[in-house]
Amino acid sequence: MGMLVNLRDWIDARFPLTKMWDEHLAKYYAPKNFNFWYFFGSLALMVLVIQIISGIFLTMNYKPDATQAFGSVEYIMRDVDWGWLIRYIHSTGASAFFIVVYLHMFRGLLYGSYRGPRELIWLFGMMIFLALMAEAFFGYLLPWGQMSYWGAQVITSLFGAIPVIGDDLALWIRGDYVISDVTLNRFFALHVIAVPLALIALVIVHILALHEVGSNNPDGVEIKKTKDENGIPLDGIPFHPYYTVKDIVGVVVFLMFFSTVIFFVPEGGGYFLEQPNFEPANPLKTPEHIAPVWYFTPYYAMLRAVTFDIGPLTAKFLGVIVMGGSVVIFFFLPWLDKSPVKSIRYRGPIYKTMLTLFVIAFLTLGWLGTKPPTELRTLMAQIGTVVYFAFFLAMPFYSRMDKTKPVPDRVTG
Repeated sequence: MGMLVNLRDWIDARFPLTKMWDEHLAKYYAPKNFNFWYFFGSLALMVLVIQIISGIFLTMNYKPDATQAFGSVEYIMRDVDWGWLIRYIHSTGASAFFIVVYLHMFRGLLYGSYRGPRELIWLFGMMIFLALMAEAFFGYLLPWGQMSYWGAQVITSLFGAIPVIGDDLALWIRGDYVISDVTLNRFFALHVIAVPLALIALVIVHILALHEVGSNNPDGVEIKKTKDENGIPLDGIPFHPYYTVKDIVGVVVFLMFFSTVIFFVPEGGGYFLEQPNFEPANPLKTPEHIAPVWYFTPYYAMLRAVTFDIGPLTAKFLGVIVMGGSVVIFFFLPWLDKSPVKSIRYRGPIYKTMLTLFVIAFLTLGWLGTKPPTELRTLMAQIGTVVYFAFFLAMPFYSRMDKTKPVPDRVTG
């Protein structure tokens, strides 16, 4: 034991190990009233680690070559020891990542976690979301199956709709006039090296920013305002061991569901791994219905919902603007919300109604994005898109009008 203490002291003299442990775990005081919704931040961090580790093992046998990529994935699945398990962990992990991140973002909408003084935490979080979308998009092409190839072809061609620079931008992204071996190599480099580095850096600054201002809670009360004589928040408890133990429970439950999917339904009913992706990419054969993977389908539905031109602006370009705006608008959320309270516990019926309609619209758009367009589905997507944007654009007005309840001075549990 004495040797370990001496080793710790030796490290502390050269590296702030104990200081980091205290600041970010043992002496970081978090609100004592965290609930179910506060599991998903730590789960997102865990899934990131799972994806990085499983991805490293996949790259050991994957060939980023148009003639060998599909075959190398089959080799991993059939001939590499436990290769099928590693591949399913990675493919299921991609969907799990978006599930926990969407729930983590929804928690922010519930309890106003984007409000001051946490605006920068929210901005870093949205940058993580954008990086995650890029990571998923670049990785989607790598299996070189039919849906991978044609999905990437559709998405990259959208950039060509941008006036003046569109064609050159699409060419730059692909590296060729069509999706080819050059595209596969550059997407592989971005998926394996560039974007993961950006993700890790953004996660670090996201956590640092969080621990600088402190965590929000279901009441939206700032626990730093009420401290004892030692400067410790009266409504706070040390993150370790209390929340590390609580998070372990969340991790165990998550891994039970995660393992069930991996071992029993790894294709996720065709949503995690689509049927056409079990066929090698064929530039001469278009799949019957091209759709992105499920976590992109709400935005894809909004893209297709725009069916009209406005002057020189084509429907395709306007659709790209709507699709991009549907993500970018989240960045402005801290300044759109004018409510005097943060948490949904103390908000009035208007915000609760708008948030409910927003969630219904988002889920409906996600379903519509997986289906071939029809006249009725297009109309539904247009209504869903209007509701989606109304939640944000009308927020400065209805958040002021809403009748709120008084917020307590201390957390209520």
